[in-house]
Amino acid sequence: MKCYFMRHGSAVDAAEWSGADFDRPLTKEGHERMTRAAKTIADMRLNVDVILTSPLVRAKQTATIVAKRMKIEDRLVEDPRLAGGFGLNGFAEILDERRTADAIMLVGHEPGMSRTVGELLGGADLEFKPGSLACVNVSEPATLRGTLLWLIPAKVFALK
Repeated sequence: MKCYFMRHGSAVDAAEWSGADFDRPLTKEGHERMTRAAKTIADMRLNVDVILTSPLVRAKQTATIVAKRMKIEDRLVEDPRLAGGFGLNGFAEILDERRTADAIMLVGHEPGMSRTVGELLGGADLEFKPGSLACVNVSEPATLRGTLLWLIPAKVFALK
């Protein structure tokens, strides 16, 4: 199964946000960059069966932008496991629930994205900047081991 891991786009700085962290949105620039990234992602024709997103506003905004551009809004699903504390256990549950899927996209936060992908790769040290996207092939989901096929930093999407 191909698993696409995406960190949400650039969000309003937590120190400057007066509301609940749950409601912290993308910045105007973050929204614009994700719109450009979504065009590139759609052009890649990833054939994603489902996009699972954290329920936090900034992740939902990111996932919605991507799903609309890919024309799969009907396959966008909130999953609370992708909120704070996402890790290998939550990922294992998702894999088990989606075992018939060929490809899934997960939209979430740091440090969960980096930690989970790093563990899938056998202890790799990664850091997902806002808007980055990685593709990991998990050929045997029961082993919770994968192969990194590619990682696209947000800066690359910004070039388009």
